[in-house]
Amino acid sequence: MKNIYTFGRKPGMRNYTVKDLQDLKGSGRRLTMCNPANEGEIRACVEAGIDTLTVWDRDIELARELAPTHFVGSAMGWGQFVTHDEILRHAMGQMEAGADMYFTNRSLPVVEMLAREGIPVQVHMGLVPTFSHWKGGLKAVGRTADEAMELYRTFKRYEDAGAFACEIECVAEETLNLLNDKTSIVTISLGSGNAGDVIFLFMADICGEDENAPRHAHAFRNLGKLHREMYAERVAALQEFTAEVHKNAFPYQEQAITMRDGELEQLKEALDKT
Repeated sequence: MKNIYTFGRKPGMRNYTVKDLQDLKGSGRRLTMCNPANEGEIRACVEAGIDTLTVWDRDIELARELAPTHFVGSAMGWGQFVTHDEILRHAMGQMEAGADMYFTNRSLPVVEMLAREGIPVQVHMGLVPTFSHWKGGLKAVGRTADEAMELYRTFKRYEDAGAFACEIECVAEETLNLLNDKTSIVTISLGSGNAGDVIFLFMADICGEDENAPRHAHAFRNLGKLHREMYAERVAALQEFTAEVHKNAFPYQEQAITMRDGELEQLKEALDKT
């Protein structure tokens, strides 16, 4: 654990700092990342020993409360803000709230603006779903030498803009293995094979909750089956409750509250006198 001050000038501790992640490049050691989206998922990530977390802005305060020493990134949606001032204000607010890096897939000038303020900026390369129209759909990237060279040039543009980390999605494993040694950017691999500095996988994919999981996902367990069983049990319970009420059978006697001995007779007498 490292003693730090957060970007909001509060003393704290972190399992990894920005410098730690940068220093891990080339060490052969890789970290895990997951995207918990509620209290139960955050607690599970902490208990399971997931190294780093990434959350949406609405969850940063909860993540900081439940995972106070974890390296946690926060994110903005592509169309969530329009102007540079709005983005900068949001980014600074997230860092003040305890984020350790800030994700955006907006333009290079936005990355430059954030980096100038000392914000560790995470960007996105490879298959970027938001821009899949431009690529003719959801397709892997970097499977040809030309595509790999374009990725290399994009790495360099992001380096010049000041990016600290980059999610590399669905890039050929050989390409990322080669390019990772030629960039200072911390690479967060999603669906890019056995490559990258950090290996990221969505919570739903890890736990087997996605009924239409992408090819690169691997379900280590089958929570989807449990969710379906729980849903069926929920429906059955509600149906039985409805049936019993309609038969005037529920609430059962054991759920009823009864008067104390002798009180009913006294109540009847009092009512008769009224």
